[in-house]
Amino acid sequence: MKIVRFAIDNKVQYGILQGEYVQGIEEEPYRDLKPSDQFYRLSNVKLLSPCTPSKIVALGLNYHSHAKEVNASIPNAPLIFLKPSTAVIGPEENIAYPSSSHRVDYEGELGVVIKKPVWLVSVEDAPDYVLGYTCFNDVTARDLQYQNKQWTRAKSFDTFAAVGPCIETELDPGNVVVETYLNGKLKQQANTGDLIYSIPELINFISHVMTLLPGDIIATGTPSGIGPMYPGDTVEIKIDGIGTLRNYVVRSNA
Repeated sequence: MKIVRFAIDNKVQYGILQGEYVQGIEEEPYRDLKPSDQFYRLSNVKLLSPCTPSKIVALGLNYHSHAKEVNASIPNAPLIFLKPSTAVIGPEENIAYPSSSHRVDYEGELGVVIKKPVWLVSVEDAPDYVLGYTCFNDVTARDLQYQNKQWTRAKSFDTFAAVGPCIETELDPGNVVVETYLNGKLKQQANTGDLIYSIPELINFISHVMTLLPGDIIATGTPSGIGPMYPGDTVEIKIDGIGTLRNYVVRSNA
């Protein structure tokens, strides 16, 4: 099932994507999902980010290929950092290239969307807390990341967390292909079987640090092939079974 969040007639609601139509659902999709009798043509709605996280917990160095690419040792525990909710944008929206940076990179990732509050959960029970999976672009001001040593500024600009186009509830997250395209050219390609820490392990680890809330996102890390993008570029994150998250890079005065 593909869950979307969309706008129509100045209203925002959730729905189920069914080909060229979206079936509305009552309230939010985190408890019992109740389809309504309302259907909308996909061409008549604007897809938004499929969830509104209170926070995004992202992973550094969680693919073997990426660790090798940057000549870094395998971390002995998941390397987590936060991105703010104010960075979130949805499909077909603009990524603003800040004037304070001279290198902004794409980072295609599989995102995990949380279904219910998680605290101190076991690895075995962790999958019960997942609503589904989405495409995620962990946009990064790479030069500022290197200058500042810690990553908050480089990862937190408005528009630096692209999410969408949907939440797929039926997916094997341990065996899925993640791809990034820049202006139609393949830049990143990896299978999540190359993850250093699996999704249940990540949920277990994070839940022993902080409480995860419904709609929160875990961005599971990026594979090798990271690189820069510039104003005028189009970046796409494609994941088997989910779809394509497409965004456009524009210059910002910020």
